[in-house]
Amino acid sequence: MGNTLAYKILETHLIDGKLNPGEEISIRIDQTLTQDSTGTMVYLQLEAMDAGMAKTELSVAYIDHNTLQTGFENADDHAFIESVAKRHGILFSKPGGGICHQLHLENFGAPGKTLLGSDSHTPTGGGLGMIAIGAGGLDVAVAMAKGFYSLTVPKVIGVHLTGALRPWVSAKDVILHVLKELSVKGGVGRIVEYSGEGVAALSVTDRATIANMGAELGATASVFPSDENTKAFLESQGRGEQYMPMAADADAAYDETLRVNLSDLEPLAAMPHSPDNVKSVSEIGPIKVDQVAIGSCTNSSYADLMKTAAILRGRRVHEEVSLVISPGSAKILSKLANNGALSSLIDAGARIIENACGPCIGMGQSPKSGAVSLRTFNRNFRGRSGTLDADVYLVSPETAAISAVVGTLTDGMAEGSERGFFIPEIKPERFERNDHFIVFSKETNSDNTPVTMGPNIKPFPRNTALADTVEGRVVLRAGDNITTDDIMPSDSRLLPYRSNIPYLSNFCFEKIDSGFAARAKDAGKGIIVGGENYGQGSSREHAALAPLWLGIKFVIAKSFARIHRSNLINSGILPLLFENHEDYDRLRAGANLVMKDARTQIRRPIVTLTDTDTGREYRLLANFSDLERRMLLAGGKINMMKETPQTK
Repeated sequence: MGNTLAYKILETHLIDGKLNPGEEISIRIDQTLTQDSTGTMVYLQLEAMDAGMAKTELSVAYIDHNTLQTGFENADDHAFIESVAKRHGILFSKPGGGICHQLHLENFGAPGKTLLGSDSHTPTGGGLGMIAIGAGGLDVAVAMAKGFYSLTVPKVIGVHLTGALRPWVSAKDVILHVLKELSVKGGVGRIVEYSGEGVAALSVTDRATIANMGAELGATASVFPSDENTKAFLESQGRGEQYMPMAADADAAYDETLRVNLSDLEPLAAMPHSPDNVKSVSEIGPIKVDQVAIGSCTNSSYADLMKTAAILRGRRVHEEVSLVISPGSAKILSKLANNGALSSLIDAGARIIENACGPCIGMGQSPKSGAVSLRTFNRNFRGRSGTLDADVYLVSPETAAISAVVGTLTDGMAEGSERGFFIPEIKPERFERNDHFIVFSKETNSDNTPVTMGPNIKPFPRNTALADTVEGRVVLRAGDNITTDDIMPSDSRLLPYRSNIPYLSNFCFEKIDSGFAARAKDAGKGIIVGGENYGQGSSREHAALAPLWLGIKFVIAKSFARIHRSNLINSGILPLLFENHEDYDRLRAGANLVMKDARTQIRRPIVTLTDTDTGREYRLLANFSDLERRMLLAGGKINMMKETPQTK
């Protein structure tokens, strides 16, 4: 029985444990990345560990989220991150350089490497044949301090690709099709591995788009083989020497298999308000469009924007449409300027904004009330755009561009040639090296480099060791697919306070329950109840740290998204599962629950909580690994490390 590519890479990085699904392992981490929205907290945690130089081959701190500087807060965070980067030998990517995942693909990603990032879309690196994993900030801080990461061995879903994409169908349509088939929780506890003759028809940036939105499946990582297309991409970036061929064995066995004929796909769109709410563009029909946004870490590559420029060349954006474009990197923007494509975009009426995450995270360009916004982004959760009643559709750059001209959602495959549109084939071009936005800091160290810390940066909250008796009041009952955007909103109003948990916590759950924060503070010790896939979406550990600040002791749900569950455990909050899903309906808001002998119970697979008012007992699954139990007993990961330093 042959080996999957995913397990081959994990095996070469294995430190502890065995590669059996469900078992806990530790792997060596070659590279890490952070971005500024999560990064300030990461580096506060790194400093709390008294760590020296980063133990990885390469670590990069990118500034790409909080680039809208209307006050001192974001600039102060950037100065803090740069100072800590210098102390620990971490590269610092200045604002304006581009989006972390696009930049890492261009400059640092390499086949066969492991990458851990404090951003849920870190799996973008899988387009280069990496095992790239998104994680909570504390896990990334530990990886920099210690050089390893612990995880439960995922199963591997094999996606077998055949055929080739037709004109007007792109990589975005591939991943939207996979999301339609598997759903936003279909990848939880799994790595998605792509193979088959259809892979050869996809460029590295195509593959990166698909791997990027593996995060929307809930997958641990997505990975493509490293082949001639990989070699061509690395050579185009001046890094051809880093190429190495890698693929699964011909007889590799997968836990599940999905077969996709690329030739059968058509333009698709994810409708409001979930990335797996997918229909064909032709099926949705020509709805009126108010805004189109092209960019993000999913679709801001050179090829994406060259196709956009070809569609817009000699045309005008519809008078009732606002088109905004955010290139993925300064290198891409420079190339577009030099070859004339930028003029085509501007002359058509497109607004060109900074090489940054921008509107994807609600940082500017919020659509008008009740608007229809087509976006080439990766998430369309309600309110993520900054406008609560906007309807956001996720589409490919080709669909976005033609729709911006026509003024309605348009199927280019059906109407493109009829309307005179043409999309050329975009081949990799040689890019000049541009590291003007990167500060190399290997010459400094923690002994001689001070930390710069502004007044908005507050210490992160720390839990205490698990008590023998833990109790709390149910302060929120939530439904299925609660996102980290629901828990801790992310927009231009709140992003500057990502380094100030006491202030940020006042807005916890405000989109779905504006009274939550006050009610949690009043309770003192609170419990959150959720449905399926609780905590899907971003890797932001603020969705655990803010509830921790508000006194949350337990989160009880039908199921959890991987990263958020880890973040809860890292913070010492107990994520428990309903053994009987009918108990979800029985557990009322305001109920007072107590877990007696908690330190003993937590060592068992099933724990019991008792409603002190009714006497009803709730049996809950405590499916924790030995490492997770140690963290929970200690009151979180940093507490555990302080008690028992790890030396792996």
